Amino acid sequence: MSTFTIKDHNHNLKYNLAHEFFWGFGTSFHTIYAFVPLFLKELNAPDYITASCAGIFVIAIALPTLFSAAIGRNIINIKKAAILLHCLILLVAFMMGFTFSIIDPTLVNSAWKIYLCYFILYSLSIGIVVPFWTDFIHQSTLNTHRGKFFGLGFAFNSIGGFIGGIALKYLFMLDITFPKNFGIGFFILFFSLSIGTILFLPFKIKSNKKNFHKENLKSFFLKTKNIIEKHTNFQKYIISRIFFSASFPGMGLYVVYCQKKIAFDISEIGLFTIITIISSAISSYISGLVGDYYDNKKSMVLAYLGYLSAPLITLFVSNIFDVYLVFIAIGIGQGAFMPAAMNMIYDFAGNRDTKTYMALVDSLLAPFVIFYILVIGLLINVQQYTIALIIVIFSLMISIIVITLCVVNPKNDRFST
Repeated sequence: MSTFTIKDHNHNLKYNLAHEFFWGFGTSFHTIYAFVPLFLKELNAPDYITASCAGIFVIAIALPTLFSAAIGRNIINIKKAAILLHCLILLVAFMMGFTFSIIDPTLVNSAWKIYLCYFILYSLSIGIVVPFWTDFIHQSTLNTHRGKFFGLGFAFNSIGGFIGGIALKYLFMLDITFPKNFGIGFFILFFSLSIGTILFLPFKIKSNKKNFHKENLKSFFLKTKNIIEKHTNFQKYIISRIFFSASFPGMGLYVVYCQKKIAFDISEIGLFTIITIISSAISSYISGLVGDYYDNKKSMVLAYLGYLSAPLITLFVSNIFDVYLVFIAIGIGQGAFMPAAMNMIYDFAGNRDTKTYMALVDSLLAPFVIFYILVIGLLINVQQYTIALIIVIFSLMISIIVITLCVVNPKNDRFST
């Protein structure tokens, strides 16, 4: 299309809200903080595997992103590419559902290895898709309204996740033998993600044929090297994200520490989920508006503050209401983070390739995510919860200082490759 208008943007917004709802609903049947570790535990996987699933997920996503961006550097029809690559995720989800709906329960003791392979393939598939999806959304939205686009989208993702969580609860209340109950969950994941992917078809995208120039692989890697070495504002942002990586292992730490300190009833977990999702949906919408009306750096600071508040409250928790505040803070952080992080990437990239910037963030952060997971995990294993919390708190404080004082609003960034 020759001109991309606000009408086209709003047309895409409508379909994106439905897409995010189904995506949120589906992924509630494959959450890395609940569904996946519980399934691995029931499959009698070793404890170190069960405890490492979040880290495996993050690292497996990061591994193919730069390769994916390199392969996709000369693709004109980004919409078609994004939809086709989403089929990789759908294929793995279908295979998980098929395998664990028909598997002989007597083979459960070895089945965890099969599922772990599927889980790694699922994560790698997401890593392949992410750079293309990033570019696809870039070509499907107006810069001036992208904050609201993401804010509303991730809010609807949370609503879908909330309803999916209720559906998941009822699934496990049915008289279905293990592991078929989880297999049905994987099929729900497959069908929901399939609907979400189909909803990309009506999207209208900007034409980039006039500005398109083929780029050889050598040129691609030279530009990538130039970004790493010379884009100093982006470097400072990466430094802030490195310290922010401490929040990843923190997610599991907070609830464990609170449980040990005040021994709340396990039934409270359902309410924790509801509180987190509601605060996340509200925060996501606010973050998008702040990004549009002010700048996305402020939205990112809001996300950082939410994540920082969680361990601070956890450290001084004394009753169940304090625990509710912890999950409100987690929701604020999670909700504000995605719209802010996505828009920061677009701001840093400017007219350059967004796929490359997204791939670089994931690739450069991966080793530090591993570091924090190992350090926090080691401290938890020796019951040093307070020290682990303090490390998370100080790391997040450093990330806020760096992004506030050192990172320039990327919209004002004049870097050029």
